[in-house]
Amino acid sequence: MGKRILIVMGIFASLLSVAVAIPGIATFYTNYVPANDSVWNNGAACGKVFQVTCKGPRNPVPHPCTGKTVTVKVVDHCPGCPSTLDLSKEAFTQIANPVAGIINIDYIQ
Repeated sequence: MGKRILIVMGIFASLLSVAVAIPGIATFYTNYVPANDSVWNNGAACGKVFQVTCKGPRNPVPHPCTGKTVTVKVVDHCPGCPSTLDLSKEAFTQIANPVAGIINIDYIQ
């Protein structure tokens, strides 16, 4: 009985972690990571760490994703930015081909 409860709890925890991934858009520009207005949330995201995964292209570059996830820390605000996160080139390159320039992402805090 106890093992069944643990298995059910494990399955629930796995589903919950998948369910909290938020879709967004990533670009790269600087050596640090700024966030758009909605993520920045009046400074609440400053210093927060996010796991970012490439989910696909937003332009004609085929198959830009590497299949990896990168962990980044938000350190700045990008007012009016159309992308969700403006990654460092180093972070972007870990999850996607930089030739793509812009990608669809999932991110989790």
